[in-house]
Amino acid sequence: MSGVLIFLIATVVGYAIYLLLKSMRRPTNYPPGPDFMPWIGNTIELRKEARACGGQHLLFEKWSKKYNSNILGLKLGSDYVVVALSYPLVHEIHTSEVYDGRPDNFFLRLRTMGTRKGITCTDGQLWQEHRNFAMRQMRHVGYGRTEMEQYIEKEAETLRCYIDALYGEPVWPGTFLAPSVLNVLWTLTAGKGIDRDDKRLQKLLQLLGRRAKAFDMCGGVLTQIPWLRYVAPNWTGYNLIRQMNHEMYAFFMDAIKEHRTNITAANCDSDLIYAYLHEMNQRSAEVENSTFSEIQLTMTILDFFIAGSQTTSNTTDLALMMLSLQPEVQARVYEEITLNSTKHKIEANLCNREHFPYTNAFIMEVQRYFSITPVTGPRRALWNTTLAGYCIPKNTTILIGLHSVHMDKAHWGDPECFRPGRFLDTEGQILRNEYFMPFGQGRRRCLGDALARACLFSFLTTIVHHFRIESDEAAMPSTRLQPGITLTPKPYKVRFIRRT
Repeated sequence: MSGVLIFLIATVVGYAIYLLLKSMRRPTNYPPGPDFMPWIGNTIELRKEARACGGQHLLFEKWSKKYNSNILGLKLGSDYVVVALSYPLVHEIHTSEVYDGRPDNFFLRLRTMGTRKGITCTDGQLWQEHRNFAMRQMRHVGYGRTEMEQYIEKEAETLRCYIDALYGEPVWPGTFLAPSVLNVLWTLTAGKGIDRDDKRLQKLLQLLGRRAKAFDMCGGVLTQIPWLRYVAPNWTGYNLIRQMNHEMYAFFMDAIKEHRTNITAANCDSDLIYAYLHEMNQRSAEVENSTFSEIQLTMTILDFFIAGSQTTSNTTDLALMMLSLQPEVQARVYEEITLNSTKHKIEANLCNREHFPYTNAFIMEVQRYFSITPVTGPRRALWNTTLAGYCIPKNTTILIGLHSVHMDKAHWGDPECFRPGRFLDTEGQILRNEYFMPFGQGRRRCLGDALARACLFSFLTTIVHHFRIESDEAAMPSTRLQPGITLTPKPYKVRFIRRT
């Protein structure tokens, strides 16, 4: 063997050893956490232990105790990932500009059909421009205002009629709540509701439900080891996301094409799609390389769809479940509704929400107790920075442990106890609590917060006013939820008994 060949082999082997050691080395002053495995970091360890713990958020809290730290430093694949698990750190991330970025990885691009568009998964000028436009137009057509409240109250009445037709038969509320939420959202987006029996809608909801269970906030192996999609497209969830993208795109484009055909000066701002198409046409004539396009519109609609469908319907589902499990709480909510309507002549509608403090406190406690988005984000550090005294390199992915804040024993005292009264002061009025943040804080606060809060109140008060909710012994509810991007209740059944 020649000396040159020996030198080349030694060089290759030496470089491989260097890369191996580099892949295992923690950055200087990086937050504590488990050791990195060669090449893959903590990917396999995270997935294995998260399944054993019952969810990624529970594993993070376990590691927080193990390493005696409210901030964890991980490496998933080639990406550095930091997890914040206390209120001061979470608040700093929510409100600091350095954490306004979003990661640019395979999973997030796949979520938006191979693009880096929309609102939720973008950052910088594109995010600011389109978030401001979308929120301005949604407010114009009624988002967060009286018009939206009217849509919601109309849908709440439709929901009441649907439940009434069940005649007290045992049913899982999770099977019929999501279409009610989406009907309100689609009315604001496309100017009309969706037929509850629309087969396309049912298929979309099934895909969204499967997506919520198949992935975690890190994106699963599709983020860390994207080439696995070629080997195991079903196991990695790759085929699921592609199918969902295809169905979503076809559904949205049907509405966009219809709007494009019928757009006029009179209806150019009557719903989000008309307003966007009008803006897109104007900008294409006035601005070179405009960011307004049909693919950007479809991704914006997708963001509202995902933000509005799963979390709101799942929270309503859990609220109904807790009412069935705690009859004394249900009795207090019903008493507040009937007392207001009979004695004070105040109906349980969205204009009068402040007159129903216990009902509002109950909804807040459901959101705190379950924290169905237990890990939020992901954010991206836009430049080198520090957090809790540790160095956070530029482009590090930041995960926010919302569950750990909502279950902080030092702050709440008895967080594992379901107690709506914690949100009421001595006079029975709503007590604000900075640790309560189901929709996040700051500039990246959830897009669908106004819709969610209004739907939760209207749907619950309408149902409780007309029906008594009873558990079905053959399919009792469980407060242990199924893990995923959002936590979901296990199937259960209740009876809706018409009040006389």
